[in-house]
Amino acid sequence: MTTAKLTQATKHWDIFCTVVDNYGDIGVTWRLAKQLAAEYHIPVNLWVDDLHSFSHILPSLNPALRQQTFNSVNIFQWNNPLDISYVAGSVVIEAFACELPEQVKSVIDKLHNQAQSVAPHWLNLEYLSAEDWVDGCHGLPSTQPSGIKKWFYFPGFNRKTGGLICEKNLFNERDQWQANPNNKMALFKQLGLRGIHVDDTVVSVFSYESPALTALMAQWQTLAKPIHALIPKGRSLTGVAPLLPVDVNDLMPGQQFKMGNLTLHILPMTDQIGFDRLLWSCDFNIVRGEDSFLRAQWAAKPFIWHIYPQEDDYHLVKLQAFMRIYCDNLAAEISTAWCEVNLAFNQGDQQAVVNYWQQLHSVILPLQQHALNWPNNALNDADLASRLVQFVKNS
Repeated sequence: MTTAKLTQATKHWDIFCTVVDNYGDIGVTWRLAKQLAAEYHIPVNLWVDDLHSFSHILPSLNPALRQQTFNSVNIFQWNNPLDISYVAGSVVIEAFACELPEQVKSVIDKLHNQAQSVAPHWLNLEYLSAEDWVDGCHGLPSTQPSGIKKWFYFPGFNRKTGGLICEKNLFNERDQWQANPNNKMALFKQLGLRGIHVDDTVVSVFSYESPALTALMAQWQTLAKPIHALIPKGRSLTGVAPLLPVDVNDLMPGQQFKMGNLTLHILPMTDQIGFDRLLWSCDFNIVRGEDSFLRAQWAAKPFIWHIYPQEDDYHLVKLQAFMRIYCDNLAAEISTAWCEVNLAFNQGDQQAVVNYWQQLHSVILPLQQHALNWPNNALNDADLASRLVQFVKNS
């Protein structure tokens, strides 16, 4: 590795991301990097430790190359130690508390301690949470041993937080897409999905393993109206393997299995634009993690959030914090049905999830209206990228 220059040479931003949950962490940082480059014309270097996982949502990415550019974002393989020269820019972001490489921290410290140099703004981009304590922690500094301050940046659902990732034209694109049913039918055809009629109920499933999903699918087989479950290969399918007539490892995109009035379709993986359009095209979305959780909200459709499990069931605390704000102005019967089906799904409670799904179906029209109104209310007139740019200017 060549020695990094200490003088701040450019106004670029560096974002470092370790891939923890296959697509969630890299999904968020990739969206942020693209938006900063496209809407604010900021040169962005995105350092990622697992380009293979990244390539699942960016199919054009070559995992064997240590440096490449897409959407005006420079993507670097993050090896430890770095095998690419690091030149500090104006901002460096640790995504989700990942630890910066020692070479990077050394450069930042030296710039901070040199009178003629300007050290980059150092931020820790945290996970999204609706918990009350986030308001008081967002924007707090942490003084490092060298004396430089690292700032904690918390995404969130109110004006006291760092906002939510949302591209400026996203809602207009969504509305135009959903206004014409031909768009969803063309997408289904493009994905190799057969036998879906325009008025059929379509559910996308991108969850972790859960016995609750198996119970729901068993119930869907008995419904009076045809229902289609769209599931990519991965953890969701692994969880429902007992329902399938073939080994999960042998499944191919485009295959489908009819079980009563339920048809299960095997989805190909898509890029992020394709995933957004998939969510826009379905009647109900079951999502996981953080990136797909937020995109399901922006899709303006009812959803279940399968949150990443944590020790001592702390993930349920996060789930309940979000459910409180999402249901703040909902009628009790709608709020109860939606909250309980989410809770039952996350707890793997098969009987409860079936019972509350039936209740949810009885209030689906007002729930759909709420899902349509929610995105503008949640965004609070300022997305994460715009707040982040302003935060850097002010700190």
